[in-house]
Amino acid sequence: MKKKINIIGSGFSSLAAACYLAKEGNEVTVFEKNNTIGGRARQLKKEGFTFDIGPTWYWMPDVFERFFADFDKKPSDYYELIKLAPAYQVYFGINNFITIADNLSEIVKTFENIEKGSGKKLTSFIKEAQDNYNIAIKDLVYRPGVSPLELVTLETAKKVNQFFGNISNDIRKKFKNKKLVQILEFPVLFLGAKPSDTPSFYSFMNFADFGLGTWHPKNGMYSVILAMEQLALELGVKITTNANVTKINVQNNKAVSITVNEIEEKADVILSGADYHHSETLLDENYRVYSEKYWNKKIFAPSSLLFYVGFNKKIYNVEHHSLFFDVDFDVHASDIYDNPKWPEEPLFYASFPSKTDQNAAPKDCEAGIFLIPLAPGLEDTPELREKYFNKIISRFENITQQAVQKNIICKESFCVNDFIKEYNSYKGNAYGLANTLLQTAFLRPKLKSKKVNNLYFTGQLTVPGPGVPPSLISGKLVSELITKN
Repeated sequence: MKKKINIIGSGFSSLAAACYLAKEGNEVTVFEKNNTIGGRARQLKKEGFTFDIGPTWYWMPDVFERFFADFDKKPSDYYELIKLAPAYQVYFGINNFITIADNLSEIVKTFENIEKGSGKKLTSFIKEAQDNYNIAIKDLVYRPGVSPLELVTLETAKKVNQFFGNISNDIRKKFKNKKLVQILEFPVLFLGAKPSDTPSFYSFMNFADFGLGTWHPKNGMYSVILAMEQLALELGVKITTNANVTKINVQNNKAVSITVNEIEEKADVILSGADYHHSETLLDENYRVYSEKYWNKKIFAPSSLLFYVGFNKKIYNVEHHSLFFDVDFDVHASDIYDNPKWPEEPLFYASFPSKTDQNAAPKDCEAGIFLIPLAPGLEDTPELREKYFNKIISRFENITQQAVQKNIICKESFCVNDFIKEYNSYKGNAYGLANTLLQTAFLRPKLKSKKVNNLYFTGQLTVPGPGVPPSLISGKLVSELITKN
């Protein structure tokens, strides 16, 4: 039977759910509080430069293909994909870097040249990671997190020990070179937890990295949001921006409407793709499933300090994606997870999309995005932001052996306070709830409310977890639950 469904938020998970639900013949309306859609994947345009505000890495292309295939479409129907070659570069100091190629055979040679015998070990490690990827991404993550039995399959039974080991120990048993260890630990940071807290099974992220490669959608990640918007509109979804939802209204334990800009919008089903914690604050307290104490005990993925910088010249000695691991990895990780504070010497990441995509910057200019991972909930002031920009840009100049500060013609920043203001993000986290063993699958906040009928949730704080591909999957899972119920 056709239902009227109101969706809160317009990020990847909300747009995915909207598409699936509209395909089933429902009347779907998406309400976005900001003036543009995309949630954390919005876009900034300034002085001829174009920046992705949120995600900049396009990994797991098969998940995007699977999403569009569900509608008899292909990503190429909407946007052009460019495979990055090299995938990225990791800097450990002046003239001290490792380049990660766009294919496994070259990466194996790189490892072997740095640590004798590591090439063969890497081949074996990635083969196991691919096996895990096939189990996880092609099967397990497409289960709704309703029951622990979802994790019990013939394949997972063979790998039960991998749920109790951790990525960090596994890598260190095989590889001794510190640089190689850090490169292999890097992909699991997308899951929002320390490698030492991430189950061994999640090595599938290493296959996503070395096996499937790193891609760039022409005109940036926002191209994917625009593609999903176009698909949604083709399916009859209505999308409303500047629509701030302040209440989820409940009658007889059933969600019946939302209050949007002080107007009641009735519906048969309410789905929130906004921050899960915030979504429950839209309910009267007796209808909330998870208490403040519950959220406070959870391990959240980091927040970030981001800078969007326009340079009036080309930047050299860097790749499209560049990681700066020239300081102690473990100390910075401890400052995020163990003893939350602003790090003295932060690791950072820099992206220069204009190296691949001329549309990202005016001619002979460069667009740069700089990111420092931070603990959520930290104090955030203009003075701190500027202090840390000066820290990283000075190191950047030193490591890449070029002066760039005098060539900055525009700069914007985004940090904890902005994540809270723009996305109602719990403690200003950037990536949702970390994927640790005790926060996996059925142990995450549920897609369906246990207290309120016809109320559902989707996104990075629920199943299956943080990241863009999991958000697409979350939208599919919740739409299937709604359809089934």
